[in-house]
Amino acid sequence: MPPKTRVTESMIVDAAIEVVRRQGFENINARTVSGQLHCSTQPVMYHFSTIENLKKAVYRRADQLHSEYLMNIRDGLDPILGIGINYIRFAVEEPQLFRFLFQSGYAEGGSLMEMVDSGELLPVLAAMQQGSGLSAEKTKEVFITVAMFAHGYASIIANNHLEYEEKLIARHLENAWNGAVLAAKGEEKE
Repeated sequence: MPPKTRVTESMIVDAAIEVVRRQGFENINARTVSGQLHCSTQPVMYHFSTIENLKKAVYRRADQLHSEYLMNIRDGLDPILGIGINYIRFAVEEPQLFRFLFQSGYAEGGSLMEMVDSGELLPVLAAMQQGSGLSAEKTKEVFITVAMFAHGYASIIANNHLEYEEKLIARHLENAWNGAVLAAKGEEKE
């Protein structure tokens, strides 16, 4: 008799990611995840004492996938515009993961400023600051403006209320960036 395949925590999280992609985060449970793995529910419950713990682990993995996606900028595209386009494109290509990340209540940190001040955004903010010539504080303000603009587009698209038109969206995103930088530079002169 062949040895039993050992179901690892990583395998369970990957299977749960597939459940989210196909059925939505609301359907993460021991039965759907074990079904994805073609095993009993026992390994799922062994590694994750509660489904809430599993959902948190899946959220962290989805966040990692999202970050990798954002930083994979097409050649020749401005990094700031590229990150914004990738944010919106992620909502197009992975709507269920997008909803889980940004519309499920699983995000850690309670405020927008906590997110902006997190260490994860330092590379993005540094690139924005270099590209704009603004102070660190004004760069954060520009980031918030552009991020909220991109998030609005992405949310509407992820919820099937808008077609994805990359050239139009890129133009709008660039206009938001330019307007926010111009406004911030005007405020710095005051």
